[in-house]
Amino acid sequence: MPTRGVVYVHSTPLAVSSHVEWAIARVLAAPVNLHWTAQPVDPGARRAECGWTGSPGTGAELAAALRHWPMIRFEVTEEPSPGTDGERFMYVPGRGLFRATVGAAGDIQLGEDRLRSIMASARAPEALAHALDKALGTAWDAELEPYRYAGDGAPVTLLTRVG
Repeated sequence: MPTRGVVYVHSTPLAVSSHVEWAIARVLAAPVNLHWTAQPVDPGARRAECGWTGSPGTGAELAAALRHWPMIRFEVTEEPSPGTDGERFMYVPGRGLFRATVGAAGDIQLGEDRLRSIMASARAPEALAHALDKALGTAWDAELEPYRYAGDGAPVTLLTRVG
């Protein structure tokens, strides 16, 4: 059963944009020609986004392919499909890759065992808040938010995985 998602390249140097397209094309086994626009938050950088369809796990493959360029900022989402949870990946230079399971509404889902572990290891309310922020990817969200806002109204390219 196919699923779908979106790749948001929030910021990349112009010289890397063709490499980003090639990486996405390799995963989707289809030619990719993104519509690049200026990223106002990062002068000289470009941004693009594309919707994709493919088999479950394609989102993880896309994130793995894009993380080879440590200077770009990106997000990859994969919607839940029958028998498979959705996923969200966020990458920020210097912070690395964050991965979370997401529900049908796009909210990050923390499992019971993970929540119990966080509660058991937290020695104070501040430690609990810090652990929950980390589990929810709050730092990645905070760093990416200005880049997301700058992309409102930008054109979206739709892609389909061939293989």
